[in-house]
Amino acid sequence: MTHNRLTDETSPYLLQHKDNPVHWYAWGEEAMNAARSTNKPIMLSIGYAACHWCHVMAHESFEDPAIAALMNDLFINIKVDREERPDIDHVYQSAAQMMGEQGGWPLTMFLTHDGTPFWGGTYFPSTAKYGRPGFPQILEQLSHAFHQDNVRVSQNAAAIGKAMKSISDPDGGGQISDQMFDQAASQLVKMVDTHAGGTEGAPKFPQPALFGFLWRAYLRSGTAAYQDAVTLTLDHICQGGIYDHLGGGFSRYSTDEVWLAPHFEKMLYDNALLIELMTEVHKVTGSVLYQTRIAETIAWALRDMLNGPDNGRDGPQAFASAYDADSEGEEGLFYVWSESEVDNLLGPAAKTFKDAYDVSAYGNWEGKNILNRSANLGLMDQAQETILLNARQNLLSVREQRVWPQRDDKILTDWNGMMIAALVQASIRFDQPAWLTAATAAYAFIRDHVAADGRLLHSWCAGSARHPATLDDYANISRAALFLNQATGEPNYLQHARDWVDILNRHYWDADKGGYFLSADDTTDVIARPKTCQDNAVPPGNGTMLEVLARLFYLTGDITYQQRADALIQAMTPTDPRAAFYSLTLLSGYDILTRAVQVVIVDPGDPGDPHNIEQANLLRRTALKSPARNIILSHITDQADLPTNHPAHGKAAVNGRCTVYVCVGATCGLPVTSCEDLASALKALS
Repeated sequence: MTHNRLTDETSPYLLQHKDNPVHWYAWGEEAMNAARSTNKPIMLSIGYAACHWCHVMAHESFEDPAIAALMNDLFINIKVDREERPDIDHVYQSAAQMMGEQGGWPLTMFLTHDGTPFWGGTYFPSTAKYGRPGFPQILEQLSHAFHQDNVRVSQNAAAIGKAMKSISDPDGGGQISDQMFDQAASQLVKMVDTHAGGTEGAPKFPQPALFGFLWRAYLRSGTAAYQDAVTLTLDHICQGGIYDHLGGGFSRYSTDEVWLAPHFEKMLYDNALLIELMTEVHKVTGSVLYQTRIAETIAWALRDMLNGPDNGRDGPQAFASAYDADSEGEEGLFYVWSESEVDNLLGPAAKTFKDAYDVSAYGNWEGKNILNRSANLGLMDQAQETILLNARQNLLSVREQRVWPQRDDKILTDWNGMMIAALVQASIRFDQPAWLTAATAAYAFIRDHVAADGRLLHSWCAGSARHPATLDDYANISRAALFLNQATGEPNYLQHARDWVDILNRHYWDADKGGYFLSADDTTDVIARPKTCQDNAVPPGNGTMLEVLARLFYLTGDITYQQRADALIQAMTPTDPRAAFYSLTLLSGYDILTRAVQVVIVDPGDPGDPHNIEQANLLRRTALKSPARNIILSHITDQADLPTNHPAHGKAAVNGRCTVYVCVGATCGLPVTSCEDLASALKALS
């Protein structure tokens, strides 16, 4: 059969290509069998729906009948959505880097019949330019090599296959120390752009893992340079063009050094991680700017990103993945403005708005204006901000009538876990119960709809849950469950986390050398099982799992969680301490494991008593609002025994009131029963 087979897929990215003249296959045994039966090599193309350069290559090559005919004649062509199959993407991104390519999307790899890569790259133009050969030339040359020089192709594939074993067996055997943590912070802060924040140069990515680590280093040491690096970066991100000043939400990255011109795609994970980071920083700074951007970004997520049955309008809901950068075939068209549009729409308020948002006749980007407030990193007085708010609402109502960028409706377990955790923390910090309600609903959707046979799946779209869960799915949804447990006191969330970690330990743990593989032992369609702890756009599952294991140890007293955490550190920490710079999430997990602040609320009687519930909730919110890092909160009844190895074992309620014990290491402070005394006790630890 010779036709495009993507029609039956649910991925918005794959469906973008269902009408290509290319005879695309989805990843699977059908494609591999076709390659073997026809003796054709495989051309694998990996991308995602919001990827600008994926669209460019599609328009130039995959929609061109002549190029498509060449692809169909010479190759079996497979399309993969990297967000649906991050395990497959990781394998072939690693292979590309071993070939000397930087990696990225679209990823274009050429494979043998068993899926082993023998050559590849990223974007290839349809004609020779940008110092790269034209795609048709590459197709012809590689097909010729596969058939006429198969010995060399086989040798190359074998060499790459051998090298790829390293992604399943990374260097380990090291140990994390306080000195390693402090050295990493002191070196990383030197990489920060002291003018515009972020790291030096362009492009600029927000890098929440890096700046979250520096914030943690500031809380540990009080070093002002760490605090300044974080707040400078967040100030510029919040006021720059990377932020959508009308609709809320942050784009994936800025193409320049000053956060002005993004690639306009909005990803759920970026926004989740930035909400969480800004919430943490707000606990110390009280920044009105961060509070405003958090509220606006959450409003965007709840307005534009919810999905589920009936597209999120009715029934259970969780969060979609992304918005595209392009609309009507043009990047950023949805978001930019001309001066005349602003003048006509805003009338007398136009001048104030243009001065604040850098709008001019000549524009600040390709003749148009990207709204930004980088000239003033603070907010104006209330009267001026009210004028700007009314103007933004006016422009937003007009923008909503434009042709929207495509939304990628996939609900991904790991990315939702990140957003749930962020919403929970922000809801407590800013007294927004509706945000907690949204977090619990999204969690329930993942638990009930993105799972089968007692195990999680990775993706839900168009009514169908598909694809085996990865380590990152279990790690992030377990972390979300633990934050929900802290915020609500509901024990079921704790049990869910324990159950999911049990699954990870059975199906993902490397019994020989330790650490968790990205793929389960019964995920059979990958040629390698990556095992990594390096930070990327999203936190690595092994790094997140160190935090999860640490929290479970302190919450349950089960020593096996501490032992697994220690084994994880040994397996994933290189002996070269300089490599710690690439594993900041792991270092942050180590900080939690070794410096947890345990807050134990002891209920004097019936936990269902309304008075006890109210008092416990007030104490809970006080603890979770504290700037003290590494708080792990437990809520028990007076009759319940903590594990004997817990420092608060045997502690009781005082005078019939909910009582709190704050414990660090093996020592607990005096009992406190008021929110004021609890806040003071935690402040002393900050």
